[in-house]
Amino acid sequence: MINRRQFSFAAGAAGLAGFPAVHAQSDKIILGQSAAFTGPAAQLGIQFHAGAKLYFDQLNAQGGVGGRSVEVRKLDDGYEPERCADNTKKLLEDDVFALFGYIGTPTSLTALPLATKAKVPFVAPFTGAMGLRTPMNRYAFHVRASYNDETALIVKQLNHVGLTKVAVFYQNDAYGKAGLEGVTQALAALNLKPVAVATVERNSVDVAKAVETINAAAPEAVVQISAYKASAAYIRAARKAGFGGGLYNVSFVGTQALADELGKEGAGVVVSQVVPSPYTGSKPISREFADAVRKTNGAVQANFSSMEGYIAARVLAEGMRRSGAKGGSESLISALESINGQPFGGFNVNFSRNEHVASSFVELSMLTGDGRVRT
Repeated sequence: MINRRQFSFAAGAAGLAGFPAVHAQSDKIILGQSAAFTGPAAQLGIQFHAGAKLYFDQLNAQGGVGGRSVEVRKLDDGYEPERCADNTKKLLEDDVFALFGYIGTPTSLTALPLATKAKVPFVAPFTGAMGLRTPMNRYAFHVRASYNDETALIVKQLNHVGLTKVAVFYQNDAYGKAGLEGVTQALAALNLKPVAVATVERNSVDVAKAVETINAAAPEAVVQISAYKASAAYIRAARKAGFGGGLYNVSFVGTQALADELGKEGAGVVVSQVVPSPYTGSKPISREFADAVRKTNGAVQANFSSMEGYIAARVLAEGMRRSGAKGGSESLISALESINGQPFGGFNVNFSRNEHVASSFVELSMLTGDGRVRT
């Protein structure tokens, strides 16, 4: 196994020895990922990991990074911070080269201080919370846009169509509060505020009280900041109780998972996205991803979560490639910071020494009710 301290020596040795493209286990670069692979948020971890693995499998088939294959060692945290902390400690004890693709705000908030203390890069967490971005942490690299970016676009769209009575249904933790703050700030810029707010506990679908609270305020639209199980439960219950307004979600909901949960009931539900559509082929990265998915013969699903994992893996791989024979955490940090203005198939990545948030790309999508997503 190649760890962060051995990377430099091994890279030089490989060049001198002329190692072939495929090596033994000891020549792997091991990344660590703690994510939900079971429980109500499982599809987020499963799909992100599948997309990342799809890219790394392609990379490994072409010789990996400097002749060394890349492997993501994944541990299940069930979207619970305490389990994530334990997993992170184990991964750091195993001396992984970097932490990659953590799923969620409360889990990432637990893990990032551990990564920082160990001086290990924390790359591409699946969260848009500002609390992980400001102040800038030199070990954290964010590929996706923030929840503030997403909620700003949602509120802009609501204002554009004349909807001003907006309520917020949010998960009662750091993720939900981050989204609530984003909605509140965007509304405040229009001299508005939420007409009602209500919560659901993480990994719960107990939404009855939230539906009662929000429906009583007669909002024209509800912005949902939760994972797909709770969002789907809320949508069904709210509509059954007579709500006929708009329903908007941020990307973390898990778009395809939400569509699968709702079926026909998903028609008209809006979700903001932070990566290009994996369905339309409007950008080269979308076509590249779709082609790679086709070659798996159904083993990998094309959706926004797997697409994000694919892009995140591609960005990290470029950083590892640029770090070259220097290796090590500090070299990887410098290499990632040098990726400035590079279009990854039409998805622009802008890191720098003073900016570790690569993108502000956001667009809206809508569920069609037949399992598809329209952008």
